[in-house]
Amino acid sequence: MRHLMSPLDFSVEELENMMDLAAEIEKDPDRFAHICDRKKLATLFYEPSTRTRLSFETAMLNLGGQIIGFSSADSSSAAKGESVADTIRVISIFADIAAMRHPKEGAPLVASLHSEIPVINAGDGGHQHPTQTLTDLHTIRSLKGSIGNMTIGLCGDLKFGRTVHSLITALIRYPNIKFILISPEELRLPSYIKDDVLIRNNIEFEEVIRLEEALPHLDLLYMTRVQRERFFNEEDYIRMKDFYILDREKMKLAPEHMYVLHPLPRVNEIAVDVDKDPRAAYFKQVEYGMYIREALILTLLDMKLPD
Repeated sequence: MRHLMSPLDFSVEELENMMDLAAEIEKDPDRFAHICDRKKLATLFYEPSTRTRLSFETAMLNLGGQIIGFSSADSSSAAKGESVADTIRVISIFADIAAMRHPKEGAPLVASLHSEIPVINAGDGGHQHPTQTLTDLHTIRSLKGSIGNMTIGLCGDLKFGRTVHSLITALIRYPNIKFILISPEELRLPSYIKDDVLIRNNIEFEEVIRLEEALPHLDLLYMTRVQRERFFNEEDYIRMKDFYILDREKMKLAPEHMYVLHPLPRVNEIAVDVDKDPRAAYFKQVEYGMYIREALILTLLDMKLPD
């Protein structure tokens, strides 16, 4: 039995196989429509989510499976003080696989240690968001044809953004990746990522403040929102939230082959006038996320694939 706590839980070869499977599902969804008949996915979401939870639930329904779970801690026995370990022991009786989002770093890992079913980390605090990373990798490969040999701009909240941390950790395993880190001083990439991941692995990167300075050099721009829920006070959030706004005028500085990704939800860091630009791929990214989660569910359940 395997779990997914980090993007590094799968080798590059395994990830490629999973992305191949996701592409097959996208091409012929009817072929996979009943492969998980009578299987149940438990979505255990201790904090709010729209895309991730609904993506998991849709993925399981598309495979013919069923859904149980809760969408907030208040609607679970956590409100009564039940531990994560006890919750997953109970869920293991009811479900075949579980996806957990939790505000505390390491909570899904604790669950996996006490679980009788595969557990997927669907986001734990500011730590990891591995299925968003799988989504990002699959999106990049689908749009670009392969992963590697590109300059990637990461813009916005690089300090608290778990999607950014997970994506960097995953991308350094691919050839010739360069990062341009675009953020204000207060939201720069933390040292445990910069030193222990980038510098230790001799990954080329530079830090800039102005988005306009980076845009002409990018193959991919990954925008992030400034997350109110990660700030300790409202004043700091208000001061930072509008630091970057990508609009149609700024897009004129970017190469024609540059795609824009965003893990969503956006607030106002990408203006709506960018949405019609053919390089705006963030809504397509949501669709790719559904397919890769279907592939992940099949992989962790070790389901026999249809001929």
